[in-house]
Amino acid sequence: MSEWWKKAVVYEIYCKSFCDSDGDGIGDLRGVMSKLPILKDLGVNCIWFAPIYTSPQVDNGYDVADYQDIEPDYGNLEIFKELLDKAHSMGIRVIMDMVLNHSSDQHRWFQESRKSKDNPYRNYYIWKAPKEDGSEPNNWGNYFKEGNGSMWEYDELTGEYYLHQYSVKMPDLNWEYEPLRKEIYKMLNWWIDFGIDGFRLDVIPRLKKTPGFPDSPNAPDPLKDKGRFVNARDMCTDVPGIHDFLQELNAEVFGKRGCFTVGEGAGINPQNALMYIAPERKELDSVYHFELCSRTRYSLPVDYYRNTQKNWAAIMEQGGWVVQHLSNHDSARQVSCYGDDGEYRTRSAKTLATLTHTMPGIPFIYQGEEIGMTNVYYDSIEDYDCCYTLGDYDTLVTNGMDPAEALRTVAPRSRDNARTPYQWTAGENAGFTTGKPWIKLNPRYTEINLEADLASEDSIFAYYRKLTDMRKENPAIVEGDLQFYLEQHPQLLVYTRTCEKQTLLVVANYSGEKVNVSLPCVLSNGNWKRILSNTEGRPAAFGRGEMAPWEVEVYTMI
Repeated sequence: MSEWWKKAVVYEIYCKSFCDSDGDGIGDLRGVMSKLPILKDLGVNCIWFAPIYTSPQVDNGYDVADYQDIEPDYGNLEIFKELLDKAHSMGIRVIMDMVLNHSSDQHRWFQESRKSKDNPYRNYYIWKAPKEDGSEPNNWGNYFKEGNGSMWEYDELTGEYYLHQYSVKMPDLNWEYEPLRKEIYKMLNWWIDFGIDGFRLDVIPRLKKTPGFPDSPNAPDPLKDKGRFVNARDMCTDVPGIHDFLQELNAEVFGKRGCFTVGEGAGINPQNALMYIAPERKELDSVYHFELCSRTRYSLPVDYYRNTQKNWAAIMEQGGWVVQHLSNHDSARQVSCYGDDGEYRTRSAKTLATLTHTMPGIPFIYQGEEIGMTNVYYDSIEDYDCCYTLGDYDTLVTNGMDPAEALRTVAPRSRDNARTPYQWTAGENAGFTTGKPWIKLNPRYTEINLEADLASEDSIFAYYRKLTDMRKENPAIVEGDLQFYLEQHPQLLVYTRTCEKQTLLVVANYSGEKVNVSLPCVLSNGNWKRILSNTEGRPAAFGRGEMAPWEVEVYTMI
């Protein structure tokens, strides 16, 4: 198999919260470099960096002010090159988050663009004249609910509006303009020459907007929209013409250079995924979808999980590749949402990890899940940093909700749950920094930290090591077809992964209750050897006919 990424275990690093080497309270590249041996020990062979470019940090780096430089808080290009070389020497590839839908309003391109209507950079962004009454060009609402909620911001310098799907500080780039596209291709090739191995492409289906910018027919949602501006996602997502852009990207950069690409799939689903990731389409290598993990999903019913995985497995059977993940920098912590972060935190974290690492696709680990980090609940909205959280809170309070109730509503889905500093030790500031952390720590760090996990052979971290070893040693995990059994069972997930060389069986109790196990004859009559369990010391479930809460087992046919 020539594509290295099909066998990869990818680890996402949110640099700001990973490890601080200089005591300023902000994670940095030298901090990451110091932890590469731990990632190697974990079994990781690829790192994905959330944006580390120069940025005003309005949205934690997704507002890029310079695509070809490093945010000074994190380091510089020289340090990043040193990190890159060290990672490569350890057999760890590096991919970067690339934000191509929008930039920061501090980017040189935008600063030039707003100077005059005939500026050479004017068409790098989307500018429109006001309606006759001076109002916004249409009723599209921005996703951060900023200001009056419009996706348009008036600029007095030229008397026109510019479009921003996200923050007013993050104007959308105009992909219809060929000089912009050429400049982007030049920049991407520069990074590949620098030595990176690929890109995770942020909100890539949103580069194309509905021609003519008509009003959205959607009605305002009083809980999600502000005023007359509505959710216009369908006007800016998977719009006809998007594939022309992606095929050109592939022809000018990705295909020529052989780098790995994973598209963040806002708007990509099993019905249209192959249009983006079928090999013959020559667009993207894989998709990072949100049907299991999102900031608004708080549970994963067994039937929903099963059906979702079946749908995406069918895509893989046709040549497409997908990412397996249950948490990232935009979501809450997986063990708090989909497991049990109380009594069964350790066991449920292992069960969730087993599902992610034995399903078809590329497992992506988000920093902290390998030690079972949990959600955090701050006492005040003032402690939160996430733009979505602040915007959602403001909308709820504006619409009459009690502030305390609004805080309880937004807290579980805040992206800040995933952005609290990594918990290295039980010592001061969790070993993250010698200074004041940029955001409050999760107070559970004295209980949940890597130091404690490394001291235990039965820890979540030790279990993740077993999973990454399993991926290397068991071809069915990478190559095997997926088949579910007991599909009507409300608590058990039972499935096989089968290829020419091997058949694996996974049996998981996805609940906090004991469950009787009675497998169909086609499975129970097989000759199976258990190779992994999150309840070491107990006899195989086949023999006892019962599974403990959150218990999972993996078998190979012999």
